Amino acid sequence: MKTNKAKIINDPVYGFITLDHELLYDIVSHRYFQRLLRIKQLGMSYIVYPGAMHSRFLHALGTMFLMKKAIGVLRAKGVAITDDEAVAAEAAILLHDIGHGPFSHALERFFIGGVSHETLSERFMERINHELGGRLDMAIAIFKGTYEKRFLHQLVSSQLDMDRLDYLSRDSFFAGVSEGIVGTERIINMLNVYGDNLVVDEKGIYSIEKFIISRRLMYWQVYLHKTVIAADEVMRSLLQRAKLLAEQGRALACSENMLFFLSNSVSVNDLYSDAKVLDRFALLDDSDVISAAKMWMTNDDFVLSRLAEMLINRVLPCIEVRSEPFGDGAMERYRRLFEQKYHVSSAESEYFVRSGRLQNHAYDFQDQEIEILFKNGSCKGISEASDQLDHRFLEKTVTKYYICYPKEFRGGG
Repeated sequence: MKTNKAKIINDPVYGFITLDHELLYDIVSHRYFQRLLRIKQLGMSYIVYPGAMHSRFLHALGTMFLMKKAIGVLRAKGVAITDDEAVAAEAAILLHDIGHGPFSHALERFFIGGVSHETLSERFMERINHELGGRLDMAIAIFKGTYEKRFLHQLVSSQLDMDRLDYLSRDSFFAGVSEGIVGTERIINMLNVYGDNLVVDEKGIYSIEKFIISRRLMYWQVYLHKTVIAADEVMRSLLQRAKLLAEQGRALACSENMLFFLSNSVSVNDLYSDAKVLDRFALLDDSDVISAAKMWMTNDDFVLSRLAEMLINRVLPCIEVRSEPFGDGAMERYRRLFEQKYHVSSAESEYFVRSGRLQNHAYDFQDQEIEILFKNGSCKGISEASDQLDHRFLEKTVTKYYICYPKEFRGGG
C-alpha cells in the first residue's frame, strides 16, 4: 500500500517546513516525538511572557529546517555531503531535545535523579532506532560526535549550532522581545568548512558578534528573568514536597506515571535495565504537573497545598537578586518569620524560603571557538578576529545571587 510521507507544516517563524524524507516523517510521527507537543520550550516563562507557550516540538522542527538550509549552503560551497548524511544530520537535530521532560529546564534532572536531557535524548534515540530497524545509526553517530565528518556534529551541537540559532529567533518571537533577533539567514549563508571544522566566512563576522551578544541579553531578559526563577522555585519546592510525601507512603492524587517517579528513586541505570521506565517518562508532560498541582490545592498537608495554590494562582514569592551572596542570616530571618506565623517546622519553612545563583556566560572557551575563515585562507577564533569581542569579554561569566521568600515578609516582616 502506497503512503504519502511528504508533509508540509506551517511554522509561524519560518513559514512552511517540509518533511521530505520517509525517515523524518517516521521520527515526527513517533509517540516519543509527539510528546514534545505537550512540553513548553520555555517552561514557566509564560508567567512573565504570556505568548511564550510554544512547544519543544515546534523548536525541533525549526532546527531541522535550519539544518536543511545549512547543508544546502555547504554543498554549494563544495563541501561533500551525501544524501544519506544530509538526512542523518536532519534526523540528529530533529531528535536533539527529545529527552526533555515536563517544563523543560525547570525540572531538569528531577524525575530521573541526576540524569540530563542529553542523556535521555540519546536513550530515546536508541529506542527509536531499534524500532526503525537501525535507520538512525548514522544520525546517532552524528549526534554523539563519533561520525567521521566532525562538522556535521558541530551543526547539531557547538557554540554555533542550529539549536541556538533557532531558539534565539523562536523564543524572541513568542516572548515578544527583540533581544534575541539575530541574522539567522545571513549566518547560515556564511557557514563553511575548514579542516573538517565548521567555520564562518569573513563577511559574517559582524553577524556572529551580534549573535553572541544577543544570546547573553536573552539570558537576562527571558531565560533568567527573576520572576521566572521565582516560579521555577515554587514548582521545584512543590514537587520535592510531593516526592517526600510519596516516599513516606502518603496518598497523592496525580497521574499513575507521575506517582511512579515521585514514589521511587529512579537512576540512569534503570533507563537501561527496565524498558518500562523510559516509556513511563515518555508519558510525562506539563499537563501531569499542572493537573497534580490543582488536585493538591486541597491536600491536608499544609506545605503541599500552599505551594500548589501559589503555583496555580500565580502567588509568587518575592525575589531579590544581587551581585554578592546573601548571608545565612537573611535565610534564617525569613524562615523564622514563616515558622512563627504558620506554626511549621524549620524543615517545612525551607520549602518557602529558597536561595540560589544565576550564571550567564554566552561563550565557552572550553568548547571549540567559533572560527572565522579569512579570504587569504587563514582561520582565527572570534576572540582574535573580532574588533568588538575581546577575550576578556567573551570569557566573562556573570554570577548573581538570589533569595526567594513570601511577599508578606517583604522588608523583614
